[in-house]
Amino acid sequence: MPDSLQDIFIGRQPILDRDQQIVAYELLFRSSGQSTSAHITNDLLATAHVITHAFSELGIASVLGDKKGFINVNADLLLSDMIELLPQDKIVIELLETIQVDEQIINRCQELKGMGFSLALDDFGGDSQFKPLFDIVEVIKIDLPQMGQEGLEINVKYLKNWPVKLLAEKVEDIDQAILCKGLGFDLFQGYYYARPVTLSGKRADSSKLMLLKLLELILGDAETHEIEQAFKHDPSLSYNLLRLVNSVAVGARYKISSLKQAIVVLGRQQLQRWLQLLLFVNQGGDMHSPLLELAATRGKLMELLAVTLSERDKDLHDRAFMTGIMSLLDTLLGMPLEEVVKQVNLASDVENALLKHEGKLGNMLLLVEKLEQNDFNAAEGLLADMQLNLGHLMQAQIEAMNWAHMLKETAET
Repeated sequence: MPDSLQDIFIGRQPILDRDQQIVAYELLFRSSGQSTSAHITNDLLATAHVITHAFSELGIASVLGDKKGFINVNADLLLSDMIELLPQDKIVIELLETIQVDEQIINRCQELKGMGFSLALDDFGGDSQFKPLFDIVEVIKIDLPQMGQEGLEINVKYLKNWPVKLLAEKVEDIDQAILCKGLGFDLFQGYYYARPVTLSGKRADSSKLMLLKLLELILGDAETHEIEQAFKHDPSLSYNLLRLVNSVAVGARYKISSLKQAIVVLGRQQLQRWLQLLLFVNQGGDMHSPLLELAATRGKLMELLAVTLSERDKDLHDRAFMTGIMSLLDTLLGMPLEEVVKQVNLASDVENALLKHEGKLGNMLLLVEKLEQNDFNAAEGLLADMQLNLGHLMQAQIEAMNWAHMLKETAET
């Protein structure tokens, strides 16, 4: 059993509301070498010790921000004192479907709710033994692949008799999300929002194309006045960039009042990164997009892994960040990634990583994608291939998640 944070994978999946805003995350902890079917470990009591240290030592609570974290719990952990060490205001206790409901379980759930914990029921499939918990839990999760549409309709209608929120789990495409919304689900889990929906002949909106044009100018080492002139063609884009720069990049030191000043003060590297992130922000400057958070976390994690692999290779760090950000542009723009790549003058290793998952950057991108899919077995193999260990990965994950969270928080001030 693991007795160190160095032996644990961390997975994090966003939970969205009906407006596609992130309202919580499911936190998954798994020991190195275990099967992917285990969300935490076989010995949950041993791992609970690691989880509490993860909150106290690595600052997972700060990564959550004002959101809550769902953590899977079996009967043994539910009944133990260890769970009471977790922060009540940050944790949703997710009761595994393997729990056998009896009077002891019911009383313990009521006790924990009285302490301030929120509770959820995982993978409800219609089993009547869970009925005594419906007045205690706040959320009931339904695994879509386990039910057909008829089963969903029957269970949703039945569960609406209790004051619970219904969460659709493993929502993989927009059609499933629309179906579940229509049935009355309140919450959604799954990467449907990050799945590309490509339409033949679709053109990206003009502001996104302008951002790609600006990126091409910067990558081509264009003169500052050329970049400034490109900004001036889109006043809305200029405003959004200045707002981001003022609130995040420079902060309290001094305010930027012109595009030329922004370009000079920030420098090309930071300007390039903000342009990449700005691609994921809508016209209103909304920083709540789950796609933006995923892209920011992915880019930063790849950058940090590149630093671990080659500390002095600054160009590799930048290319890794760019690869992470640009790997989601097909979803953002509704265009095949091949077409997006044609519009920007990318380094060959970045292009090969994006289109073929080749090379050092391609392996890093694949690792990040496997982590997002909670495919920890594949991730472990990739770590070994890159001569990285779980300690490197965990530190990078926490730092990347925290950076993405701080990006959103500071941009909203």
